Amino acid sequence: MVGFDVQLLAVLRELAERGSVTAVAEAAHRTPSAVSQQLQTLQRQVGVPLVERVGRGVRLTEHGRVLAGLASGVATAIATVDAAWQEHLGGATGRVDLAVFPSAAELLLPGLLTRMREHPGIDLVLVDVDVSEDAFGPLAADHDVVIGHRPDGAPPAGREALETVPLLREPLDVALPLDHRLAARERVRIDDVVGESWIGVPEGYPIDRVLTAMAAATDTPPSVGFRTIHLPVIENLVAAGHGVALVPRYTSGTRASGRFHLAELADVRAGRRIEALVRPDRAVRSVVRTVLEALVAEALDVTT
Repeated sequence: MVGFDVQLLAVLRELAERGSVTAVAEAAHRTPSAVSQQLQTLQRQVGVPLVERVGRGVRLTEHGRVLAGLASGVATAIATVDAAWQEHLGGATGRVDLAVFPSAAELLLPGLLTRMREHPGIDLVLVDVDVSEDAFGPLAADHDVVIGHRPDGAPPAGREALETVPLLREPLDVALPLDHRLAARERVRIDDVVGESWIGVPEGYPIDRVLTAMAAATDTPPSVGFRTIHLPVIENLVAAGHGVALVPRYTSGTRASGRFHLAELADVRAGRRIEALVRPDRAVRSVVRTVLEALVAEALDVTT
């Protein structure tokens, strides 16, 4: 019977999630040499190869992948015991790192912080992130809760080992200058706007995937004049007449009046899903559960 070292199992799990010894070392504030030695020690303990050389790096063997998956379960079990003990000692206290992209922060953060006043023992640390759709999942390795978004449809690969907490679906509308030929309409069709000059987000971001799908439906490549990650900049460019844009309805709707017009897309279900992504071992912590419950409640308020 193998006596597993929990700390060594954690190193193997980190390698599975981060992909390289260097990334594990940076996250753990160790040297790559120290991480490699820990992996070698674990390999000797279990008696089978867990990693193999590939070029200048390493990758998990089949044995390594299986054990890394089991290590995640071990970490969750330990975290469950710790959470129950903390509850016994007095409830939810501690730090929670929350990574959130800007437009979700606009929508959810004011109300969330108001709700968290009821939990003075929780130190909520906020981190601004704005990354492509595929990059939100990996952020969960470094933050307790990651608020990400994606277009309607299947979630991107790489989130299978994470818990996903749905928060809300936000429809995407077409933002039009007030003097645009379609600005009097409440609804527009793809054919009405697909040939317009667009102001977009970077390629790979959820809203850009919707624009690309719209173009594919009409076999007309989108003409994107400007790209930026900043939603207020997109809105300002639309208001100044430099193009049209797909924007999130609830977030941009607070700034549309008298500046630009929002029209619903009539023949396509265009929207983005805003979700909280959490590692299973962090999701069982009482402080993290408290933050997730507050996020769900705030998202419900925003959409009703």
